[in-house]
Amino acid sequence: MDQIKRKPNRLKNYDYSQNGIYFITICTNNRKPVLSQIFVGAGIARLHALQLTNIGLVADKGIKGIEKHYENVFIDHYVIMPNHVHLLLRIERPGGRAMLAPTVSRIVQQLKGYVSKQSGKKVWQKSFYDHVIRDEQDYFTKWQYIDKNPLKWCEDELYQQSFI
Repeated sequence: MDQIKRKPNRLKNYDYSQNGIYFITICTNNRKPVLSQIFVGAGIARLHALQLTNIGLVADKGIKGIEKHYENVFIDHYVIMPNHVHLLLRIERPGGRAMLAPTVSRIVQQLKGYVSKQSGKKVWQKSFYDHVIRDEQDYFTKWQYIDKNPLKWCEDELYQQSFI
């Protein structure tokens, strides 16, 4: 039986513990909407409201805890969507890379482990997606993407009117 070969998610030969800003996307297991609910308003403004579930609250606590747990690692911006999370994660160590600096993969692994352990469920899909921020415009574009993501939720192919 042939095994499916997975495309590598990380840049080859890139040091993910070095100073930089990373746009991270972490998806839930089977893309189930277990993290939050988005309520789409009616009328011209179509205001949206995002409400975290209990698992989403745990994820929020875990994300906020990253800066406390890792020196010189910062969460610049994030959003917890129903079936995924977007983060702008910044590693900023004076003098560059420390000998035992955590990698982006390690930080995400610990966040995912914390949320799953606290909720008592397998919350996340395997791996995550990353994009290394290249310049100020790239940073601004990803920041806006995070801001606008809840507004675009009803256009998502996995959007469901009723919460599961």
